[in-house]
Amino acid sequence: MGSTFFGLCTFLYAILTLAGGGHGAPAQAPLLQQSSNDSTVSAALFAELEELARIVDISYCVGTAGLGIQKPFQCVSRCSGFENFELVTTWNTGPLLADSCGYIALSHPPSPPRIILAFRGTYSIANTIVDLSTVPQEYVPYPGDDSDSSSSSNPTDFINLHPSTADEEDPPPSHPARCENCTVHTGFYSSWLHTRKVILPELTAAIDAHPNYTLTLVGHSLGGAVAALAGLDFLARGWHPRVTTFGEPRIGNQELMAYINHSFNISSPSDVSQNRFHRVTHVSDPVPLLPLAEWGYTMHSEEIFIEAPHLPPSVADVRHCRGDEDGSCIAGTETEGKGWGVPARFKLWELFFAHRDYFWRLGLCVPGGDPKDWYRKYPKGGEGDGEVEEVDEL
Repeated sequence: MGSTFFGLCTFLYAILTLAGGGHGAPAQAPLLQQSSNDSTVSAALFAELEELARIVDISYCVGTAGLGIQKPFQCVSRCSGFENFELVTTWNTGPLLADSCGYIALSHPPSPPRIILAFRGTYSIANTIVDLSTVPQEYVPYPGDDSDSSSSSNPTDFINLHPSTADEEDPPPSHPARCENCTVHTGFYSSWLHTRKVILPELTAAIDAHPNYTLTLVGHSLGGAVAALAGLDFLARGWHPRVTTFGEPRIGNQELMAYINHSFNISSPSDVSQNRFHRVTHVSDPVPLLPLAEWGYTMHSEEIFIEAPHLPPSVADVRHCRGDEDGSCIAGTETEGKGWGVPARFKLWELFFAHRDYFWRLGLCVPGGDPKDWYRKYPKGGEGDGEVEEVDEL
């Protein structure tokens, strides 16, 4: 408790200094790629993102006392909206092992056939702030066979939790490309290393049993950072994940972001319908602007920006951004002083609001999600004509 309080105080002191309260030269604003891009997303992509927001919201039932997710796919939150889902497993590493929680589920036809990994954010706001001030470490993609502990000096070797089925559930070896001069947030990387030990046996078995199902990763907040790192790991194994993150923080330096862009083939403009990584941000959310650029952190491409400050957004409120840090999207609010002169990245009270407002108010494992959602309407992608119809959810 004492270390958390000390870390929070240190972080607050640092941001006040960077905001202009310290001595010496003012902090240099990052160079942004200015853009006049106003390309709204398609109705189909809007519907996909809205559904994924509800899917990741269910992950907040994992680790909640007395609640959780039960088979076949039941919980007190939004599980009833996914009648074709089958729960494979849940995981919870606990706060001592980077507080990673989530679940694996199968989405069976007539729903889109998918193997879904949903990564939960953290419930501890104080720990989140402290974690976002972590000093980066070298990023070394995990090499070779996971069962070979001699291949790495770090304790990241794969732990097979099902020895009786080891031959069937060993994941394919990882053969990542080198990542030159890459650094990664220590806490986020640690969270993935602890998570991978738990989920690889079940995930490998699910992929073997359903080879034609799309591997779909979705994460919110801390879970978004873990999902991004997981996506890199899975690509190196020859799997082809689709990754969607909501409120993903910066996870590393410019070299690591270029590595992500190259790995997912998003380093240059492409047909957005073919993109396999979407990084969704929301106006006023400080987390995508953290850790600070002054500490060596930056963003990667494939940002989709929700510019409506209030729920629910419409298709016209959600648009594609250009490059790693589009000045007309979340990066443009990095240093602007709206709201009592406080830059968006220092509006820490928005951790309770804008950071959770991704199509829905995320983070509450209660019936129907947030109570404000119970009598709201949410958009669904229309068929054929691209229009959006309104559907009641009670």
